[in-house]
Amino acid sequence: MSSAPSPRPFKLAIVQMTVAGGQREKNLLRAADLIRSAANMGAEVVLLPEAADVGWTYPHSRELATAIPGGEACAAYREFARRHRVYVCAGLTERDGDRVFNAAVLVSPEGEVLLRHRKLNELASAHDVYDQGDRLGVVRTPLATFGLMICADGYVPGHYVGRTLGLMGADVILSPSAWAVRPDHDDARQPYGADWERNYAAVAREFGVWVAGCSNVGRIEGGPWDGYFCIGRSIAVDPAGSTALVGPFGPTAEKVLMLSVTPQPRPARGAGWETYVKAFAVSPAPLPSDPP
Repeated sequence: MSSAPSPRPFKLAIVQMTVAGGQREKNLLRAADLIRSAANMGAEVVLLPEAADVGWTYPHSRELATAIPGGEACAAYREFARRHRVYVCAGLTERDGDRVFNAAVLVSPEGEVLLRHRKLNELASAHDVYDQGDRLGVVRTPLATFGLMICADGYVPGHYVGRTLGLMGADVILSPSAWAVRPDHDDARQPYGADWERNYAAVAREFGVWVAGCSNVGRIEGGPWDGYFCIGRSIAVDPAGSTALVGPFGPTAEKVLMLSVTPQPRPARGAGWETYVKAFAVSPAPLPSDPP
């Protein structure tokens, strides 16, 4: 019986994109430009933010939501992936009948939706905007086995979302996100991102996986977070739990960040994880609170 080939490095682009609330056409055009730039820089996988179509918690998200895989936003991402021969992971606002989900997709270079995730751990302030997701999945590709989570899914007590993806065989976990701060936040006094690094590192070390979170930038328009700023500071953590990349901070810090990722051979399988993970157990950081 022949052994599996060793994983090879691939280039991941993490795109800190400006997302304008409610402006789907503008956001899709911006995504098209940034995906093209990432592909020209050699990216094989391109990760975009949460709700990159109309913005997280935009008040009219339920009216603007479109279907997966045939709706306008998803169809556009599929075309971008085909055109540039890259994998594209992006957050979008999904309509499924009378339900609306905070969703993410992974699209192949052929334009096929390989994986869809619906956010599980949504903040209370967004419960009127999005319905509840109810499952997790991974997908094998020639580059890696990918799993998806969205933003606060990475904050679940016990790291259950990330750990479940690890148990399911993920080599790389991609997390479209929308990381926001108050307008008066002083990053010099309170640098943003340490809790995300801590939560990502716990899962990365325990399961030998890469974890990458990509946040958008720009002002949040409307809803409970109106006037807050999404600020980038995207993060990637390697299988040793070390921070491999940190993006710039700020509401105008749009940037394509490039990272070389080498998936790590699986250190355990099934019940074998029980012994392996005990040496790395870390308690999760507390979930960020909704605005007062």
